[in-house]
Amino acid sequence: MERTILIADKLPDTAIERLSSLGRPVLNRPELTDDALVDAIKTENPSIIIVRSTKVTKEIIDAAKDLSLIVRAGAGYNTIDVESASAKSIYVANCPGKNAVAVAELAMGLILSIDRRIPDNVAELRASAWNKKEYSKADGILGKTLAVIGTGRIGQEVVRRAQAFGMKVIGWSRSLTPEKAESLGIGYRETPEKAAADADIVTVHLALTDDTKKFIGTDFFNAMKEGSVFINTSRSAIVDEDSLLKALNTKNIKAGLDVFDGEPAAKQGEFSTPLASHPSVYGTHHIGASTNQAQNAVADETVRIIEEFFSSGHVPNCVNVMEKTPARYMVSVRHRDTVGVLADILRVIRDHGINIEKMENIIFAGASGACANIQIDDALTPEQLAELAASSKDIYEAVMNEIE
Repeated sequence: MERTILIADKLPDTAIERLSSLGRPVLNRPELTDDALVDAIKTENPSIIIVRSTKVTKEIIDAAKDLSLIVRAGAGYNTIDVESASAKSIYVANCPGKNAVAVAELAMGLILSIDRRIPDNVAELRASAWNKKEYSKADGILGKTLAVIGTGRIGQEVVRRAQAFGMKVIGWSRSLTPEKAESLGIGYRETPEKAAADADIVTVHLALTDDTKKFIGTDFFNAMKEGSVFINTSRSAIVDEDSLLKALNTKNIKAGLDVFDGEPAAKQGEFSTPLASHPSVYGTHHIGASTNQAQNAVADETVRIIEEFFSSGHVPNCVNVMEKTPARYMVSVRHRDTVGVLADILRVIRDHGINIEKMENIIFAGASGACANIQIDDALTPEQLAELAASSKDIYEAVMNEIE
């Protein structure tokens, strides 16, 4: 059976051409969403789906009979029901870091836009109004303190750009240490609130997880300085929007936001929220990763993931494979590289009701010898281990060790 690739979102033509060159059927259907995508899954039965903003729900996953890989052509994967995919043994992969520069550029653009009120300047000129007196009151950002909340790839790109503008940068992240902060040339803060309290401008670059939902809330905004600036180009769900709205109304805080709760999944449409229309908010249309450079880099990574999956079965950037399995013991079996040896080994383990959690078979130079390392969820007795070793004349030795 051929592995059909379904592209359910917009992808650059060069990436589509490269995917087509792999010799597998490619269906380019970027318009598919919701019920239409479910119908296409049932009709076309793809083994690989590529998406960007299109949601992959449990219904979509359940409709797929032979789906083996979902690739999110971007960094975040909160639009994919990873739990449902994992339950059906479907790989989910993303393209981390490929849009880091684009998002960092937008964050800096929002900072400059708020300081110089660039959108307001443009709006008045387009309305045939000249108002130099009003717009000659910017502070400037030289020497201002920027707090970067989340110092991963995007956060580090922001740090570099802010430093180039002469800003003082401080940071907080769960993985940030004083030593790492020093290597980045930034100040270390023990908590997000301490970073917020010391900053003139705060920018958020956290991944959305169960732990970070509404992570930026009342305590954080209470810690921010009066009249400071808040930037979010990550995910809307990380911020408690009610708390942000209160801070805008009571502390003279200004915000630059690229993401909003309830934003449309469609590319165009009606959208209105108290935050998006607030006079102290400079909003953009969730365009952080939307540069040609970023999209081409993400597309290249998407193709690389699929190429490697086809050639080796390995999935780069897989987000739903357990790093540590429930296995408690490892059986190592040195054997000849001949037909049927592994089948004999696995049969003995199966017959004793023991589950295999992970396995690899290492082939030695010359392809005459091999070693199977098998992680199992329960121990074999000495008698069972001896039975396994005697199950084939081509087994040299079988030993078992407890996994720490």
